[in-house]
Amino acid sequence: MTVAHILTEKGSSVVTVQPERTLDDAIHLLADKGIGALVVCDTEGHVAGILSERDIMHALADRGASALDAPVSSHMTADVTTCRRETTNGEIMQLMTEGRFRHMPVCENGRLVGLVSIGDVVKRRLPTLQAEQQDMRDYITGA
Repeated sequence: MTVAHILTEKGSSVVTVQPERTLDDAIHLLADKGIGALVVCDTEGHVAGILSERDIMHALADRGASALDAPVSSHMTADVTTCRRETTNGEIMQLMTEGRFRHMPVCENGRLVGLVSIGDVVKRRLPTLQAEQQDMRDYITGA
């Protein structure tokens, strides 16, 4: 399974935020959309960073309520690992596990075309694991 398959099933809509918006704006956007991360994009649609709930917690722990008035760019993760539509589910799992993050922007030709979360990856992996488990049961009981 590739990222292209995941995006076909879930859609390629991504909630983004501009780097100059405040952390307060971003928090409200996350809450309104019921999501855990925002991709930070410049005016051309290039990924400038990602802002996760974890980034917000670190900002509040470091600066308190004054962090809410700061621009998103001062608290986002700027070094973002991205993938392409051809990236496999296994590659995504490995990158997310090694990098300890849960959201990965999908980019083509330098532009954002989707977002994959750990939930998306697990949702597509579970049927395969269940089928393998059933095959093993059938093998063992049939032997």
